[in-house]
Amino acid sequence: MAADEGLIAWVAEATEPLGTLTKRAMMGGATLYLDGQVFGIVDDDALWLKSDKVSDPEWDAAGCERFSFTASDGSVATMNYRRAPDDVYDDADALRRWAALALEAGLRAPKKAKAARKPKAPKAGSSPRKS
Repeated sequence: MAADEGLIAWVAEATEPLGTLTKRAMMGGATLYLDGQVFGIVDDDALWLKSDKVSDPEWDAAGCERFSFTASDGSVATMNYRRAPDDVYDDADALRRWAALALEAGLRAPKKAKAARKPKAPKAGSSPRKS
């Protein structure tokens, strides 16, 4: 997977009215966020947008396939992302419409608990504080 930087720039430009786009590298691709909320991924030159049970009928009606990959055990796994319709690549209004649907799915998704941080070990040669 590789992230198409031109595509990411287009998504940032087109979705600017919805929020500020940020990205995080993900296995050669990129996870996309609007104002900190995940809504899509870029894999090679394809945009995949977040979906869920509420929005799946709309994605199905548009014929948008579900993101799938081959897991390490050889099985095929899917994720709650749908391939963006073709018109989003050259129509900013279409991209905003589908991105808003994906953003809503992201907002409905259960929040993951943050991992607890381990306390820092004392520096070598220092003694622990006494209360």
